Amino acid sequence: MTFYQELQLSSAGSKQLIKNTTDKKEKRRHILIYNFKVYLVMTFCFALVTLYSMIFGSDNSVAGVVFLLALLVLRQADFGIRTHHGLLCIVGIFAILSVGPRVSNMVSPWAAFVINIGCIFTLMLLGCHNVIMYNHSTFVLGYLLLQGHDVTGRSYYLRVISLLVGMLICMAVFYKNQRKRPYRRHLLDIFREFNIRSARNWWYIKLTLVVSTALLIFSLLGLPRAMWAGIACMSICLPFSSDIVERAKKRGPYNIVGCLIFLVLYYILPPSMYLYIGIIGGIGVGYSAGYAWQTVFNTFGALSIASGLFGAAGAVALRIGANVFGSVYTVLFDKAMNGLIQLVNSRECRKAV
Repeated sequence: MTFYQELQLSSAGSKQLIKNTTDKKEKRRHILIYNFKVYLVMTFCFALVTLYSMIFGSDNSVAGVVFLLALLVLRQADFGIRTHHGLLCIVGIFAILSVGPRVSNMVSPWAAFVINIGCIFTLMLLGCHNVIMYNHSTFVLGYLLLQGHDVTGRSYYLRVISLLVGMLICMAVFYKNQRKRPYRRHLLDIFREFNIRSARNWWYIKLTLVVSTALLIFSLLGLPRAMWAGIACMSICLPFSSDIVERAKKRGPYNIVGCLIFLVLYYILPPSMYLYIGIIGGIGVGYSAGYAWQTVFNTFGALSIASGLFGAAGAVALRIGANVFGSVYTVLFDKAMNGLIQLVNSRECRKAV
């Protein structure tokens, strides 16, 4: 395996390669490349988000994060349709990211609920037709991040431009890497093939509704950081119910672990070092091959920002509450939706008889 090929491996892939290598010299080489990759990715991410902040303003650093996430996915993933039609999907996705979060923050909670349903479902439909690519997590996460870090006026104007720039770069990278894909299906086939009875489409509906209702509940209760609850629900709501339960068991507890570690760092480090807590979290995510420890380290960046608004204790309380709520709520919601579809199917069977 070449140096470049090793750089393309995931953390799990790199760790497995290191584990399976018996030659000590080769093992050291793989370990060095793995460490280099982690810090290379971290440096690239930090530089790109910083550049976005410098050009489009610090309020729009989140747009840099959304662009970065989309770029990292689209350089490898596809949409299961012709490449030219995949470019249209990217246009649609970024159009939603540019408009949907802003409009949803301008209206009442119930109107926002309707907008969220439309936007999140469309993101799922356009971005996750090839379920194995797991694209939905990136695009729905981007929607929630932009919604939770809303801007107005000139800052919003710059946000739209920043997302447009990101979209064009993503399209160029996507076309370069995916242009030789042999797919025959078109964009319209995504809509023609929609069937509420298919497992994939039923999952689209469940994820859309669980995230949108979680956002609605937080909004009606007047709780801040509703996006944290939405992100938790999105992360847990997997295509198969058995996977949902297993992931929910990790999301809440490991968020608590992450929050406790954050508090230790927050109180032992001087205020001038708080900026680096988020960087430590990013490095930790790079080294984490499993969902549990990724969850732990993902808390650092979120809490670093929120602690400036709510204080460390307040931010931690919100983070734990949102994630525990999201974990429990998603499991219960999934059971309710599965019960509903079973009831509908049984009634139709009786009618057919």
